Amino acid sequence: MEKFDLLSTVEYGGCSAKLSAQKLSEALSGLPSTPHPNLLVNIDTLDDAGVYKINDELALIQTTDFFSPVCSDPYEFGQIAAANALSDVYAMGGKVLTVLNIVAFPANVPLSILKEIIRGGIDKVIEAGGLIMGGHTIVDDVPKYGLAVTGTVHPNRYISNAAAKEGDVLILTKPIGAGVVMAGKRIGETTNENYKKVLDSMKQLNLQAAEIMQKYNVKCATDITGFGLAGHALKMAQASNVTLKFNVGNVPLFDGAYKLAELGCLPGACFRNMEYVENQTHFASKISYEHKMLMTDAQTSGGLLMCCKDNIVENIISDLKNARYPNAAIIGEVVNKQNNWLYFI
Repeated sequence: MEKFDLLSTVEYGGCSAKLSAQKLSEALSGLPSTPHPNLLVNIDTLDDAGVYKINDELALIQTTDFFSPVCSDPYEFGQIAAANALSDVYAMGGKVLTVLNIVAFPANVPLSILKEIIRGGIDKVIEAGGLIMGGHTIVDDVPKYGLAVTGTVHPNRYISNAAAKEGDVLILTKPIGAGVVMAGKRIGETTNENYKKVLDSMKQLNLQAAEIMQKYNVKCATDITGFGLAGHALKMAQASNVTLKFNVGNVPLFDGAYKLAELGCLPGACFRNMEYVENQTHFASKISYEHKMLMTDAQTSGGLLMCCKDNIVENIISDLKNARYPNAAIIGEVVNKQNNWLYFI
């Protein structure tokens, strides 16, 4: 394979390339919806995927995600982009069924690079137990890759972001700070060891976490991606009409992320996400500026934020750690609706 650095083609990559949550909300405002009795989850709650009931035993989960390169290596980029797209199915408690490739690729970049990107994606789909059915490609100056994914779930067992209940405990399965560490890599301030930990986390499927949620009958979850922990938590709080309280000191961070934030290595997505949440979020005065910005750092193929009953939390944490989510942690609680949707203390 010819040598080519994918990061040379982009300014923003991964989920940090998303349109800001604020602008997306403005763009979608007032557009017509398509209600249907079989549509169990639609765009109204800004959930991770849509859920459509086929019959009393089967519902389909449908989602799509794609983005520009988040790393230099094409095979790793394909793995990460695929894991990120598949994550939406897992956030809904489903199993992956079929996928379609979504590809944009420059005409002047060697095709061997494209082959490696798609090979990385295929390997993750195979790991997920899914089937590749085809896809679509276009020519573009900036390479982009992702998947359109169909999953399955029992219509009474889907998990949404709109089912958080007062008294639930909040669990996060992966650390945050990936966007900051990746930005640090670009400017030569991230160690290879810390960078590899982030890549490995982004390549890890949320498959086992979804199975654990189903094992313990979890009803509410979301995955943490481009809008950061605070942005996705805000969607969950609003969809469920509750307030989420987070203990910032318990939120797991990738190694090196806080130090980079102290150096001012904060991607633009941190500020866009902060703009989206700040008027609806209370940050305790003791929380440092760096910790605040890390709460809005855009994650790519991040972990699951799940709401669990207090009596099963320790069992879930134990199962997650045994399933190779070593940083899984209790990070907060769900309370009745208060003056703000989110509290970070």
